[in-house]
Amino acid sequence: MECTLEAVKADIIRLLKKAASDRNSPMHTPVVATADADARIMVLREFDPNTWTLRFHTDARAPKVEVLEKDAAVGVLFYDKAEKVQIRCRGTARIESETPLAEQAWQESSAFARRCYLGAPPGEKRDNPSSGLPEWVEGERPTEEQLEPARENFAVLLVTLESVDWYYLSTDGHRRAVFDDGKCRWLTP
Repeated sequence: MECTLEAVKADIIRLLKKAASDRNSPMHTPVVATADADARIMVLREFDPNTWTLRFHTDARAPKVEVLEKDAAVGVLFYDKAEKVQIRCRGTARIESETPLAEQAWQESSAFARRCYLGAPPGEKRDNPSSGLPEWVEGERPTEEQLEPARENFAVLLVTLESVDWYYLSTDGHRRAVFDDGKCRWLTP
């Protein structure tokens, strides 16, 4: 890989676009951490290189939504072993549930993906192992009519990136670059 800041920026865009569109990409499921130091794996649904925004789907009832309403700071960690690249992002999150973007994301999701929002709220205590889904939908593809009540539980989590830290592992010597405040600069690894 050419080692210029322009090439690094292009590599970040390439990797994040691939992560959003290719479910086999190792970066498709990054670690997303909220300000309460809670971290979870989420599926990257979209990366907009024009606005440097990541899109994830979430349950509007999830505990992380309340955390983000109090403190919108988010960290997102991507890693691709084959590419030898780690991308650490910091940004500001916002939750949208009743916007055209949220509605479009809902409509574009499969029935199997949308059925997750028919279940009990994330984190609900149970006496036995449970998916939280109603028994009638376990292992089944619900109809559009059956999915209607789930829509109110669906939201998108948008993260506007403020800092992107690119780290390349190399036997010739690691390389690291950071993009923030509209500036690009090299750092020692």
